Amino acid sequence: MAWSPTTYLTYGDERTRPALDLLARVQLEKATRVADLGCGPGNSTGPLVARWPDAQVVGVDNDRAMLEKARASGVRATFVEGDAATWTPISSTVDLLFSNATLQWLPDHATLFPRLLSLVRPGGVLAVQMPRNFDAPSHELLRETARDGPWAKDVADLARSAPVHGPEVYTDLLEPLAASLDIWETTYIHRLTGPDPVLGWTKGTALVPFLERLGDRTQAFLSAYAARLHAAYPARPSGVTLFPFKRLFLVAVRKSPVQATGEA
Repeated sequence: MAWSPTTYLTYGDERTRPALDLLARVQLEKATRVADLGCGPGNSTGPLVARWPDAQVVGVDNDRAMLEKARASGVRATFVEGDAATWTPISSTVDLLFSNATLQWLPDHATLFPRLLSLVRPGGVLAVQMPRNFDAPSHELLRETARDGPWAKDVADLARSAPVHGPEVYTDLLEPLAASLDIWETTYIHRLTGPDPVLGWTKGTALVPFLERLGDRTQAFLSAYAARLHAAYPARPSGVTLFPFKRLFLVAVRKSPVQATGEA
């Protein structure tokens, strides 16, 4: 997918806040190797550098435009092109593997999450945040719009329903491998302004694969989607549009080999 750093960062503060909330729950005093998996334009990487200024911090993303923006951001980190589904660190493990709003794009979490935890040293941390708002009107109406027009055959396969599971699934996947596991959900109430603000938000994320496929039908699709969004997210009398957004967080500390085997 071709991402637009400018569009993504239109709501940069709102997109970075969950990364800061996730980082605040990481209890890791020292770190020498830190990876930001799906670093985007570097907005989540900067706080990692600030927290561990002496660490080797690497940001990983598969989008070149995002990486160019990250490299130009002034964040003192190494930014490399890589696929979050298959990436492995140059060293055997890292102290912290951090991922903010990326892993919802990847399939087979039953295999992915144990693999990611295995890339962390014993006592190290896997910290992940993913949107879990796929039953929200913004996404239900996107799926409805995709089914409801001359573009249906072109974009039907893009209308994902629930790529992120409930907390119980990640508990079952990671608890056997973790010395400690903290999982929680937060619903943010974003206060958006301007014309079509929810449409503007989704252009930076959920709409990206659709916009690549629609071609000369793009404007008609966006108009149909925007009309549905207006009804679901009306502006308040002040002009502010309230946009609830649920996210899932997890912080897993990897067990030591002794803990994993249960040996005394």
